[in-house]
Formats: sequence, structure tokens, C-alpha cells
Amino acid sequence: MAKKCVHKGCGKTYENDDDECVYHPGPPVFHEGQKGWKCCKPRVLTFDEFLAIEPCTTGKHSDVDDTPAPEPSETPDITNGTQVNLGSLEESLPAPAPRLPAAQAAPQAPASPAPPPESEDDDPSIALKEGMTCRRKACGATHKGGDRVGEQCVHHPGAPIFHEGSKGWSCCKRRVLEFDQFMNIEGCKTKDRHLFVGSGKKGKDGGEEKLETVRHDYYQTAVAVVASLYLKKIDKSSAVIDFKPNLVNLDLRTTDNKRYQTEFPLFATIKPEESKFRILGTKLEMTLAKADGTSWAVLRSDDKPTGEMIQVGRAGRA
Repeated sequence: MAKKCVHKGCGKTYENDDDECVYHPGPPVFHEGQKGWKCCKPRVLTFDEFLAIEPCTTGKHSDVDDTPAPEPSETPDITNGTQVNLGSLEESLPAPAPRLPAAQAAPQAPASPAPPPESEDDDPSIALKEGMTCRRKACGATHKGGDRVGEQCVHHPGAPIFHEGSKGWSCCKRRVLEFDQFMNIEGCKTKDRHLFVGSGKKGKDGGEEKLETVRHDYYQTAVAVVASLYLKKIDKSSAVIDFKPNLVNLDLRTTDNKRYQTEFPLFATIKPEESKFRILGTKLEMTLAKADGTSWAVLRSDDKPTGEMIQVGRAGRA
């Protein structure tokens, strides 16, 4: 009998208890706007990026949830009637800023335009593949192939809200305390078609969207440079990362029809045979083995030096 794995990050249907499972064994962590899992290090800002964090542990499927509960926050035990001296509130607050006349007040910067809304329909020129997952939040339906008559997409059109321990969606009133309960909140809006590709965000050539650049940063040790290129949903099966002494050949396609293809020039020489990479949910992480221990002023040879070098660990001696 088929069972559904309850491990976080897996959720697959299985019949053999010995099938391999890749999942997050730790509970989710939400702190000061950052989101991640206690069992691994990636921290992101948006909920979609959080859901895309790659599972970090390999084990066996299970229909019993053994994820440890989040640790309760500890509050100090203060006896009733204890007096607390707050000191002078007036002294602890900063002095108010002088109020400028209306004529001298700085003009407010214009608000940045909101991103365009997601298409409500799939682009008919893009072929759907069996196994594609609906892009609407809380739906999770997969494309079965064939005729799409009779589809029902139950989803949340709003954004997730996490406030003072409660969790819910902006489009409906229900609020819960546990993350598992939040993930199981049933959608509040129904459409007669799923959204598998949307507009496709097609490029000028009518196909995939070509990216000219992606955001990157790095840090370094005496022997290596660890570089992060931020691109979500990289397709691992088609990704090309080819290390050369002075550059990296990259051809990165994503599952949402984008492509970043370039020769990535490096500030200094590396050892290709000792360099390696990891593809995560929101980025490509490359560990570049330095050929000569040189401190890198920038990551790319065509970047403008800032005078600042980010280094971790003990620098090599000259």
C-alpha cells in the first residue's frame, strides 16, 4: 500500500520503506525576518526561497513525523511583587530631532513600482510536461498529462504572514501556531485551471529568458575563495560548471525557463582539479582552490576593486 513520506522537504509517495529519502531532520527556524532550517545553514528572506532550500540529509522514508519540536523560548521566573527599576525613561531615550519647516523638509523618494502580477493563465505556446507542479501557493497538484478538463486549483492568492508566533495567509483569517498546521491550511480560493508555467517570462527570441548577470558575493581563506551566484531553481540535471585556470564556464538553466550562460572571469588563477561546487535552492556555491595563495581584491577580474577584502581564517605567510 502506498504511503506518503512526512519528512520535511520530501513529501513523496512510496511503497518500499527502504527507499532513499532526502529531507530536513530539523524544525523550521524563523528569526528577525530570516527563514531556514535548524539542521542546515542557508537563511533566506522570502517564503518562496525558504521552500526552495535543498534538503540536507539522506535517510529512509517514513509515515511517522520524527522532526523535533522547536525549542520553547525561556522567560525569566520573576516572583510576584518584585519591583523593577526602569531608571529615567527620559534619559534613556534619544533627543528628538529638530522639526524642519515644511518648505525645508526633504522630498520623499518615489515609491518603487510593484512587480507585475503573476499571469493567471498558462502560455499556450509553452508545452507542459508531465509531473510539473502547480505554481499557486498551497495547491501542490502535478500535471498528469492528457486532457485538463475538470481541473480544480484550490490555493492561497495572498502572502504568508508570520506575526508574534501565529502563522497564516493574508487572503484568509485562519491563524495557527505550528508550522505543520500552517502548511496544511487549505486554500481559500478556487480556479478551474492550475498554473504550471504562467506567462513563461519569455525572452525576445520567444523562448527562455536570457539573464545577462546575476548577483554574486564571496569570502576567502588563505587557500580558497567561496563564491555564491544567486539564481533560484537551477536545474541540476542540465547545469554546466566547468572550471578553468582563469575562468569558469557556466551554463545554468532554471526550472522556471531562465538561462544564465557566460564565461565567468576570475581575479586570480585557480586549481580546476581541486575546485568544486554545490547547487542549492537559491544559488550556486563554488569553492575555488587558489593556485598561489593570493588575496583576491574582487571575485571577477572585470569587477571594480573596492579596497575591501573579505577573508576568513589565518592568512598565509609571505
